[in-house]
Amino acid sequence: MTALPIYVLAAAAEIAGCFAFWAWLRLDRSAVWIGPGVAALVLFAWLLTRVEAPFAGRAYAAYGGIYVVMSLAWLWAVEGFRPDRWDITGAALCLVGAMVIVAAPR
Repeated sequence: MTALPIYVLAAAAEIAGCFAFWAWLRLDRSAVWIGPGVAALVLFAWLLTRVEAPFAGRAYAAYGGIYVVMSLAWLWAVEGFRPDRWDITGAALCLVGAMVIVAAPR
């Protein structure tokens, strides 16, 4: 499996896991949300270990750009709030930064 699908799945798991806690603590949802949230965060951590990279820090840094884009997709798809041009611009900058980290000649 290549890094991009893993990063996308990891971001979805991380965001879902964190959102479960957000829902419990900020949206007054049931504490039952904690169980699936913890499971999603464990899945996130496991998925990041599947990325073929010689250094964990570099894998995590590259992941950051995907995380930002996926967070904005979550904002739109789950929370019903459409990202504005500044959100999109910031996400594009993050993706460029991630590409520099991944594609730089070493």
